[in-house]
Amino acid sequence: MQLGVVFPQTEIGNDPSVIRDYAQAAEQAGYEHLLAFDHVLGADRDRPGGFQGPYDYETPFHEPFTLFGYLAGVTEQLELVTGVIILPQRQAALVAKQTAQLHALSGGRLRLGVGVGWNAVEFEGLGENFHNRGARIEEQIALMRALWRDPVVSFEGRWHRVTKAGINPLPPGGVIPIWMGGMSDPVIERTGRIADGWFPQVREPDDLRAAVERVQAAASTAGRDPSEIGIEARVSVSDPAAAGEVVERARAFEQAGATHVSVNTMGAQFTPQQHIDAIRAFAEVSR
Repeated sequence: MQLGVVFPQTEIGNDPSVIRDYAQAAEQAGYEHLLAFDHVLGADRDRPGGFQGPYDYETPFHEPFTLFGYLAGVTEQLELVTGVIILPQRQAALVAKQTAQLHALSGGRLRLGVGVGWNAVEFEGLGENFHNRGARIEEQIALMRALWRDPVVSFEGRWHRVTKAGINPLPPGGVIPIWMGGMSDPVIERTGRIADGWFPQVREPDDLRAAVERVQAAASTAGRDPSEIGIEARVSVSDPAAAGEVVERARAFEQAGATHVSVNTMGAQFTPQQHIDAIRAFAEVSR
């Protein structure tokens, strides 16, 4: 099982030296990846029609691709994981270009997690259609994979057209792993059919076991080897003194089918140093 950390987006602040220290501390503690959430716009809860989402305009979010460009330069081995980029609210060809550049400059350390999103406010602000996002994400993935693989691409889809054009530089090997997030039936089927891995939103190991079985069934139906699909669970550390209990929970997720687990320290209102102390405590007792 590969261990990572969830970048404490909402609590880390804006000091680049603090962000550097956190990523380097995670790498030095032995974590293998860093996962970052994505939100472009935060809504005002007093907007017409109201707003009920967990994040609003007062919640800070560092943009993952630019964040990872910085972190790629201050770390050496840490895999950089988007968990997840809301792909249908972004332009597919531009994401292909940005990720190819990031993958190349980080030495092949990018894992691209994507999802369809839930926040219609962001889609409106970014000029994309919220209502067909599930169908569009598949076409986006097909286009991006073609642009990563081939120097010159001709692509004619329902929403995307590229006529004898390509991106340069291409990512090492012409491939960037694509993982999916979400729990709906279409997401599970789509993950089994076309994704390299999955970020399930489950709280208990038993729930993960049942969810993994559904993804594996979808993979088998699509003629794929289910064992090739990675599964990433998350555990929360709100008290470093209880890190041992969280380690046992992580191991239970591994037994339920997780190939990766990320340690999340957000929500306890830690200072940046307390976030570092918490991930170090978990790493120490997990060895």
